[in-house]
Amino acid sequence: MTAEKRLMDIVLALFLAVVLSPLIVMIAIAIILLDGRPVFYLSERMKGPDTPFCLWKFRTMRNTGDDGGVSAGYKQNRITPLGGWLRRQRLDELPQLINILRGDMSFVGPRPPLRRYVELCPDLYARVLQNRPGVTGLATLIYHRTEERLLRVCTTRDTTEATYVRRCIPVKARLDLIWACNQSLWFDLRLIGRTVVRAFTQLKCQS
Repeated sequence: MTAEKRLMDIVLALFLAVVLSPLIVMIAIAIILLDGRPVFYLSERMKGPDTPFCLWKFRTMRNTGDDGGVSAGYKQNRITPLGGWLRRQRLDELPQLINILRGDMSFVGPRPPLRRYVELCPDLYARVLQNRPGVTGLATLIYHRTEERLLRVCTTRDTTEATYVRRCIPVKARLDLIWACNQSLWFDLRLIGRTVVRAFTQLKCQS
């Protein structure tokens, strides 16, 4: 990560932490009142082939002790009404400002993978994770809805794993590597802008 990219991350994260602090507090209170504790969901993710970190999100699911793997159709009944709304707006990811300030993540980059997928595809992730994981990125903007559609119909853990490994990981990695080859501060700002526009568009469509 360049010094300019890191500086942009810190400045933007501090700015958003201040501006969005009322919203963050309101979401935390809503989760406590409607869904109970804990407010946050903490998950081990990888920022390098051998380097884990703790990813922060607002909790959007009921606790059952079965949090392995990616979200899919067989987990839909665990998503709370509030959690579903937070996910659609991507507001569940606001706590990742903590990860950005700590240096675990950037605003733009490949989505941080679970350890199991890094160990399953070590050569691929050795290339992808040469760049700091991000909250959004080229793969997120282009493939996120397709990934959701593919996984929504998966009714078991096994079919989810097979679909994700075969149809999602290779495509997202290819897009992440395309971004890495063309990465610049302006390109990152464009991707952040597109992410914000998409979030507001979804919110407007649902209102």
